[in-house]
Amino acid sequence: MAGTTDIQILEEGDASPGARIGRVRWTICAMLFIATSINYMDRQVLAILKPTLQHSIGMSEVGYGNVVACFTIAYAIGILAAGRFVDKVGTRIGYMVIMAVWSLSAMGHALANSVLEFGIARVCLGLGESGNFPAAIKTVAEWFPQRERSLATGIFNSGTNLGAILAPIIVPWVTIRYGWHAAFLATGIFSALWIVMWYSKYRKPADHPTLTGAELRFIYQEAAEQMGPSTPWAKLLGYRQTWAFATGKFLTDPIWWLYLYWLPSFFSAKFGLDLSHLGLPLVIVYNASVVGSIGGGWLPAPFRRLGMSAVKARMTAMFVCACAVVPVFLINYLHSEWAAIGLLGLAAAAHQGWSANLFSTPSDMFPRSAVGSVTGIGGMTGSVGGFLLALSAGHILQLTHSYASLFALAASVYLLSFVIILMLAPGLKKVEFSK
Repeated sequence: MAGTTDIQILEEGDASPGARIGRVRWTICAMLFIATSINYMDRQVLAILKPTLQHSIGMSEVGYGNVVACFTIAYAIGILAAGRFVDKVGTRIGYMVIMAVWSLSAMGHALANSVLEFGIARVCLGLGESGNFPAAIKTVAEWFPQRERSLATGIFNSGTNLGAILAPIIVPWVTIRYGWHAAFLATGIFSALWIVMWYSKYRKPADHPTLTGAELRFIYQEAAEQMGPSTPWAKLLGYRQTWAFATGKFLTDPIWWLYLYWLPSFFSAKFGLDLSHLGLPLVIVYNASVVGSIGGGWLPAPFRRLGMSAVKARMTAMFVCACAVVPVFLINYLHSEWAAIGLLGLAAAAHQGWSANLFSTPSDMFPRSAVGSVTGIGGMTGSVGGFLLALSAGHILQLTHSYASLFALAASVYLLSFVIILMLAPGLKKVEFSK
């Protein structure tokens, strides 16, 4: 199949209804899932060690917020460039470079011994980790037809949850036995193994040696409409569809980062949990988010069976998820640790279901040649939102010692985002580029 063009594939005709399509694309999705898991393991280490670092190096709430802000602003800058980088060099080489940069940066935290040094390490990590989602979303656009993209995105995006689950298990164990410096080194081996696997196993569909003709035709059945010419950023910024996606990311991405970076300290402050007891609540919350990620990616399917179009089914799924987040504001009035875990689990699951569908909208609205860049633009705005929230959260917690306003914000932004997306991109109308 090497060298086969998309147009040639289409001319061969679609696979017959009874043909065995094959499952190579799901193997690719599994590699994206592993990469995303590693990404979030590396990202979560600092949040778990926050109480330890507050005692060992005197990191204050404001200092911690500033360190998180360093990560998010670097992520905002990096993700914009990463989307274009992946569009230019391709997913095979681009993803390997991205993984290598963020893994070395994550291990570099072991050399830090002050707030300033942690801030520098987080800048490097943010630049590296920013490439994961543009690369993964572009890979999904290359390997999956439109009908399967939200499910594939939900599956690989659930790796964020596995990484967040594994980190509370691994990090306290390593820290208690070998010290917190060693905790930042623990995930390096996973990154090295993944790079070797990706280099040896990944190819584009048309060049993959084990892909069947039926699966190749299934993947590219919409290729004629979706390839499109390369488009500069300036032109992409002129489309309302770009801003619909970017606004959704700006408003809702910071809430996931709120959960990721502040849940350990929330449980510590409100319920007095120490490092050895933080693992179980976090594992439960992020296990719930795994269900939300995969379930949210699957959710448009039953709506389609009810007769909805693909776009209407996706938007309905996003509305359901946005509504499911709202009860999280009640956490401010709870006194039961387990009730708080349940409410946070629901909110985290709803966020991931929302995210799986939101991540699929660029490939709904844009040709594949622009998906990486649009995803990068949206990721940048999401990171800017995360930067603003990180700076604000540190000061809010230092002054009020309360998470009330932060969870009230989390409860409201999804429905606001949903309304703005409907206004800017009604029907997720397809962008058509002139050749």
